Amino acid sequence: MSFWQRLRSLSLSSQILISLICGFLLGLFLGELVAPIGVLADGYILLLQMTVLPYITVSLIAGIGSLTPQQATMVFSRVGLLLLLMWGISLILVFIMPLAFPRWQSASFYSTSLIEPRQSFDFLNLYIPANPFNALANNVVPAVVLFSVVLGIALIRVENKQQLITGLEILTRALSKVSGFVVKLTPIGLFAIGANLAGTLRIEELERVQVYLIVFSAMSVLLCVWILPGLVSALTPISYFEVFKLTRDALITAFMTGNLFVVLPILSEASKTVLKRYPSKQNDVLSMPDVIVPASFNFPHSGKILSISFILFAAWFADISFSFLDHMKLAVLGVLSYFGSLSAAVPYLLDLFRIPIDTFQLFLATGLINSRFGSATAAMHTFALAVLGSCAMAGLLTVHPRRIFRYILISIVMAALVLGGSRFYFSTIEHTYTKGNLVKNMDLTRKPVPTIVNPSFTPVTESQGLQALDGIVERGKLRVGYLQDGIPYVYFNAREKLVGFDVDMANQLAADMSVSLEFVPIDRSRLNEEWAQSGCDILVSGVAVTTERAEEMLLTNTYLDEHMAFLTFDYTRGDFVSRDIIRNHRGMKIGVLNVPYYIAKLHEYAPDAKIVVLDSLSTALENSLQGLDAIAITAERGSSWTLLYPQYSIVVPQPDVMTIPLAYAVNKNEPELRSFLNVWLELKKKDGTISQLYDHWILGKNAEQTTPRWSIVRNVLHWIR
Repeated sequence: MSFWQRLRSLSLSSQILISLICGFLLGLFLGELVAPIGVLADGYILLLQMTVLPYITVSLIAGIGSLTPQQATMVFSRVGLLLLLMWGISLILVFIMPLAFPRWQSASFYSTSLIEPRQSFDFLNLYIPANPFNALANNVVPAVVLFSVVLGIALIRVENKQQLITGLEILTRALSKVSGFVVKLTPIGLFAIGANLAGTLRIEELERVQVYLIVFSAMSVLLCVWILPGLVSALTPISYFEVFKLTRDALITAFMTGNLFVVLPILSEASKTVLKRYPSKQNDVLSMPDVIVPASFNFPHSGKILSISFILFAAWFADISFSFLDHMKLAVLGVLSYFGSLSAAVPYLLDLFRIPIDTFQLFLATGLINSRFGSATAAMHTFALAVLGSCAMAGLLTVHPRRIFRYILISIVMAALVLGGSRFYFSTIEHTYTKGNLVKNMDLTRKPVPTIVNPSFTPVTESQGLQALDGIVERGKLRVGYLQDGIPYVYFNAREKLVGFDVDMANQLAADMSVSLEFVPIDRSRLNEEWAQSGCDILVSGVAVTTERAEEMLLTNTYLDEHMAFLTFDYTRGDFVSRDIIRNHRGMKIGVLNVPYYIAKLHEYAPDAKIVVLDSLSTALENSLQGLDAIAITAERGSSWTLLYPQYSIVVPQPDVMTIPLAYAVNKNEPELRSFLNVWLELKKKDGTISQLYDHWILGKNAEQTTPRWSIVRNVLHWIR
C-alpha cells in the first residue's frame, strides 16, 4: 500500500492532525516566506462559507414550518431556558477569571480611533430585514435568521404545506452533501492555515498580551473539554465520550478557521447522529437540530460571552475596581451588546465602565488567537444546545441529583486548577513596562545634515543684513527655534540626540536648501521676547495657530491638524468623555501650558473649572498632575506622553471634537521666507514626506525595529538573510 493510500485510509481526524503538524512544520521551516499559502487558506474558508447561509435559510424555514403550534411553543420555551442556563455558566467563568490576572501597565501611540465617534448599535437594521435578499447578499446573518424564523412560523398554520416542506428538506440534504464534500478538503485547508499561522505569527506579539491569551484560552478549553459536554452527559443519557467523538472534527475545524459559521451543517448532522441512538416517542425529534442550530447563531454563544472577560481584564490592567453592582451591570449589558459586533460592543463597554480606550488595542491584538478558541467553544455550545434542546423536546432530559452534584464538584475543581495554575505561572514571570523606551529610542528617519544643538538660549546680536531667505543661503545655515516639552515634535531621545517630527522636517528642509542646521531652545513663557532675540529663521515644535501668534509672527500654511483632549488619570477618564460631563463637574482643576488663546478657549469650554497655567508639562506628570484633575493637551502629543507615563490616559471629549491646526512661524518682516516655506510644505504633502513622518512619529509605525520572523531556513540553515 502506497503512502497516499495509507493516508486516505485514515480517519478524517487523523488526516486533519497529520495535516496540521505538516503545516506547522512547513511554517516553522519557511517563516514569512510561507505567506503566499494564505491564499489557499482563504480559499478553503470561502468554500466552507459558500453553502452555510443558504443552509441556514432553508433548514430554518423547513424545520420551523414542519412544527405544530404546540411543538413550536415547547421549542422556544425549553430551548430558551437552556440557553439562559449556558449563558449563566459562561458568565460565572467570566467573573472568576480576574483571579488569575497579575499586575502590569501599558499605553499606546495616538490612534485616529480616539477622535472617531462611538458607533451606536443599530438593532433594527441588524435584526429586521427590510430587504431579505439584500441581507442574504451582504451576509447579515441575524436579519436572515429572523426572516427565516418569521417565514417558518407563518408556515406552521398553513394548510397543504407538506409538499413545500418536503422540497425544502430535499434542498437541505443537498446543501449538506455539498458541505460534506468541502469538509473532505479540510486536511488541505487546515494544512494551509497551520502553515500560514506558524510562519507569520510573531512571538513578541504573543508575549505582550500573554496574560489574557493564556487565561482566556484555558477557560475556553475548560468549556470545550468538560463544562459543556459534561452538562450534556449530566442531563441526558448521552455519554461524555460520545459527545467528543461526534464533535472533534467540527471543533478542530472551527478552531483552525476561527469561524463558527462554517461548521453549522456539521454540528447539525452530528446532533442528529447522536439522537438516532436514543429513540423517542417524538418522531420529529431528528428535525429539531435543523431549527436549533441555525437559530442559535443569532444569539451570543458561550465563546462570545466568555470574551466579556476582556472588560474585566482591561479594568484590571488600568487598576480600576469593579463593585458587585458593576459586575451585574456588565452581565446584563454585556450579553445585550454582544448580540451585535464585538468590534462595536467592546469600545462601548470600555467607555461605559470608564476604562482607558487604548486597551482596545490589546483586544484587537488577541483576536487572532482568542477568536479561534472562541470559535471552538461556540461549536461545542451549539452542539450542546441542539442536543439538550432536542432531548428536552423528546423527554430524554433528566435531572439526577447525584450526577448533577458530581458535575458541579468536578467543574469547581477543574476551574480552581485552571485559575491556580495560571496564577502560579504568572507569578514566576517578572513583567517590566518597556513601551516608554519606544519613544526614548526613536531616531530620525533620514540621515541628518551637519547640526549644532545649543544647550540653552543665547541672544544673537549680529546683524543679518540680507533678507532671511538670502541670509540662510549666504551663511550656509538654517537657524531653527524650538519649544521644550515638545514630544513628539522636538525632544531629546535616550542618547541625548534631538529628534522628532519637526526635527526630521527641518533636516529635510536644510537638505533641500543645501545648508546645515542650528537648533536654539526657546522658553515658552518668554516666547515673544526670546523669539525676537534668537536670530532664528523658523520656529517649530508643533506651533499651534492662534490669533495672538498671528499678530506677533508670520505663520505658514498649516501642515498638520491636532485634536483637543485631556490627559488624566486612568481611573478618572470617564469625567472627560463629553463636554456636558465636564461642565457638570463642579470644582474641577485643569492645567494648561501658557498659551493665552487656549487658556481663553478652555475657560469657554469649561466655565466652572479652575484653570491652572503650567510652566512644565513633564514636571506636572512626574508629580501626579500636581493636584490637578487633568491637563488640556492635544491627543497626538498626549498619547506620546502616556507612553512615558502609563498611569495616565488620553480622552477626547465627544461628540464636539476641537481641531487645532499646526504651522511654522517666521519673523513678521520675512514674507519671502514664509512664501518659500508654503511652497515647500505643499511639495512635502504631495511627495508623501509629511504623511510618512506622521505615521512614524505620531502613529508610531516602525517605531520599533523588527527582525524577520524566526525560521529554520533563515536562522538555522542560513540559506537566506
